[in-house]
Order: sequence, then C-alpha cells, then structure tokens
Amino acid sequence: MTVPLAASIVDLLLGSALGPSDEAASNRCSLEGFTWGLNHEGVTEVGIRKLEATALRLAAGPLVLEIGHIVVHNLLGQVRTEAGTSRLSVVEAAKAELSGVKLLGPLIVSPQIKRVHDALQGRIGVAPPTDTATGGAGADRWCFGPLATADGTIRGEITDAHLLFDAEVTVPIRHGEVDFNDATVEHVGPDSRMGVSRLGLYVDAPNGRSYLYQFASAPLVGVEFERRGALLSPWVSERGKLRLQSFVEALLRQADGGRSQGLTQQARLLLGRTALSGDVQLGDGLFAVPGMQAHTEGRTDGRNAIGLHSEAVGSGLTLEMASLSVRDAVARWAGIHLSCDKIMARLKLQLFAGDPQMRFVLELQNGTVAGPRLNLRRP
Repeated sequence: MTVPLAASIVDLLLGSALGPSDEAASNRCSLEGFTWGLNHEGVTEVGIRKLEATALRLAAGPLVLEIGHIVVHNLLGQVRTEAGTSRLSVVEAAKAELSGVKLLGPLIVSPQIKRVHDALQGRIGVAPPTDTATGGAGADRWCFGPLATADGTIRGEITDAHLLFDAEVTVPIRHGEVDFNDATVEHVGPDSRMGVSRLGLYVDAPNGRSYLYQFASAPLVGVEFERRGALLSPWVSERGKLRLQSFVEALLRQADGGRSQGLTQQARLLLGRTALSGDVQLGDGLFAVPGMQAHTEGRTDGRNAIGLHSEAVGSGLTLEMASLSVRDAVARWAGIHLSCDKIMARLKLQLFAGDPQMRFVLELQNGTVAGPRLNLRRP
C-alpha cells in the first residue's frame, strides 16, 4: 500500500522536522507486507517486508539528513512497555539500499576525539583522561589496521612568499611506510629535505632546519629516526622512516593522554597556505576510534582507495572513496548502539573549517547496507 508520510507523528517520535528534500519534489513512502503482533517474549513487533521512500529531508537540531531514495527490506521494530510507557527499543532490517544521501551540519565528535584534535593542534590546557594516563583500557581505543599495507602518494603545494619557501612536496607511501629518503621538497634554488628526528618531523631548508611537528617524548613507536654519517659527521645519511599504523596509533594515544606538543606555529601557518592532493589505497584491517569501529575489506579488488583534495588544508579537506567496503561496523553514542554486517557505497566527505566549529557534508551514492540494527535500549 502507498501512504502519505505522517509528519506530525514522526516529529513527535523523533523530535525532528520532516519534509521533502527539494521544494519542487514530493516526498513519497510506500509499505508492503505490514504486520503487527507479539513475539514469544510478549514484546510488540512491527514488521514491514519492504519500505521505500523518495525525496526525504530530516532535520534534527543542527544536523540535516537528505535521502534521494531508500529501500529497506524486511524491516522489524520492537516496542517495549516499561513503567507504563511504550517506546521503540530495537530496529533492524535484512538490507537497505540508498542513493542520493547527504548528511550535513556541524562536526560533532566525542570528547576523546576532540581532546586529541586539540592536542595535535598544539593547543594548551588539554586535560588527559584518567584511564589513558594510567595505562588503562583507553590506550587501546585507537586502531588503524588499514594503514599497515597502505600504498599511495601525498602531494602538497605551498605558496607563500612571506614564509621560508614556496615548494612542491611529494611524500610516497609504500607498504604502509613513509621513507623520507624518497620524499621530495622542490622549490627555487637548492631543494629541501624532509625527515624525522627524536625531536619531531622536520624540513631541512637552505637556511636551516624547521620543525613541523614536535614529539612530546622519544622514542616513539613506529619511527626509525634519522642517522648521521660515520665519525660524528654532521651530515644526515638516512632521513628516517615512519611505519604508519604504529606511528599514527602511538601519536593519537599520546595526544589522548595529554602528552603531545603538536603542530608548531610555523606548521599551522603553512597548512593555511598548502594545497593538498593524493591517492592512498588502504589495506584490509580493523579501523577503530572512540565510539566507532569497522573492518575494511576488498583491497585485492581495489576497494577503499581514498582520493584527497584541498585548496588550502587550513580551510578544509575533501575525501572521496569510489568504492567503500567495510564489514562488522559498530557505532555507539549517547546510549545508542548501531551495527551493520556490511556497508558498500561511493562516499564523499567534505570538511570545512569554521568558527567556532568545523562543519561537514557527507554524501553516499549507490550504497548497500546489510544487516543494519539500531538498539535504543536504555542501560
């Protein structure tokens, strides 16, 4: 059967505003195979064999979700009655197919991720969490397994006559490793070189060494530091290497524990004047940050390749994946648990610097979500 969307009911249930995604479009919803009854536990179950909707726009506070088209198969919801109040506790489906999906608004992240972001930016006054500072379970919240076998190239163009140099920077990534002997910094006059010492990541320019990122302490996991020549030679014979997975995880744990010095002032100025581009093929493995995790898969088929682009890194960044493929995805926030067996989609994420908060636009095309399950039960 085909029914009009009951906007007032949805508003009441979700505390949101519902409407068409385009003023010229009409939002539509159709249901097939509607059922209602009690299961063996006495819990009310609402089932829909097929739910299809077109041109939807859902606003919840500052966040806006637009859906061009969605088809949900074998949708099942459970309604529990507790203390005389009925509420939706679980929603699950066999599969959902989406296209033209766009989520936009201010970038809202967990306190842990915000703390890490502030620390990496070199902002002072970042208090460490108790569990990480004491070596508790918080130290294991970060995992970047897909970087272990990543391959690609990151390119940057720095253009500003007021800084030390105008340059074209190329950093290759091979088998999850950055070898600074292969990185190039080309500009007018003698070229500069990048490297990593026990103090941090640096650029050796004709007028001296400048640090882009300073380490709070050394040695750091995942780093092979620069080496000098024989007999106390002042010349650097090896520029050093980064094993990306180990290095990034260690860096984030330091920042999470309030033990990171972060970007230097010069590096922050450079980012505001650096155009960035690059392509990185991720490997298969576990990706986890506080509140979210998933396993990437499909490297042999070219899936999970990332394209990066920015006119100025300090102002924003665009990330595109022509073929995202992950399994066993889980997200938790505010007592809500969302899981999916598998997600495949074309993805585009845009980040925009703002004052006081960054904003984002996330777009999904030709997406398929297998086994989505939303648990709204209170602890």
